[in-house]
Order: sequence, then C-alpha cells, then structure tokens
Amino acid sequence: MVRIKTNVYSHKRKKRVLAEAKGQFGNRSKRYKEAIKSLTASKQYAYFDRKKNAGHFRSLWIVRLNAACREAGISYSRFINGLKNANVLLDRKMLSEIAIASPDIFNQIVEISKAAKPTAKAEAKPAAKKVVKTEAKAKKAKA
Repeated sequence: MVRIKTNVYSHKRKKRVLAEAKGQFGNRSKRYKEAIKSLTASKQYAYFDRKKNAGHFRSLWIVRLNAACREAGISYSRFINGLKNANVLLDRKMLSEIAIASPDIFNQIVEISKAAKPTAKAEAKPAAKKVVKTEAKAKKAKA
C-alpha cells in the first residue's frame, strides 16, 4: 500500500502560506519553501520598519515644532526645556498638532515655556561635580 504523506491540514497550511505570499516575485509566490523564507523575512522587515516609522514621525513632529517655535521667537531646545521646567506634560505629537491647528493656543504654550524658571536640577554646576570626582580619586590613590 502506498503511504500518503500529506493530509488535509498540511494542504491547508501550504495554501494559506502561498496565499499570503501572493504577488511576490518569481518562485517566492509559487513554491512553499521559498514562500516561507520570503514571508519570514518580510515579517521581520515589517516589524523593524514599524519601529523606524515611529522615529520618522517623531522627527517630523520636531521639525514642525521647530518651525512653529522660530515663528514665536524661541528656539526648539529652549521651548522644550521651558516646558519641562513648567511641568507641562504634552508630548511632541500633541504640540505639533496644536501648532498646526491653533497657533494662538500654541503661542500661549510658548509664553508658559518662556516664563518657566529652571529647576534646581538645571541650576547645578557641572564644575562642582568634577571637583568631587577628583577628590574621590585622590582619596582612593592615598589608600
């Protein structure tokens, strides 16, 4: 008796994979093994590119905010620093949407950013930290 190696489920699986690979070039859409390789790679690219896409959007929002800030008479970095000091919890996406949709509200946010005073953390002098480090190194060298 001849042994039958394939059954309904494996046919179903292969059909699903080949249907998913439809439209790909050459044997990638016709042969099961090639289709699986191709789909694995394409799913990996899709995953990584979703992460890249998030970075692209963030850079787009930053460009928009920079342009809006320049019109309001402040640099982007000072604007973001002022928002952090004022404890404004709007993200860059929301800020860019506000800058596009309603510039008058964005100008009010810019004024809040300009009026914010630096926190104690921002006022700390980096030179003092270097002195502490050198003193600690001197103590270690003596011991």
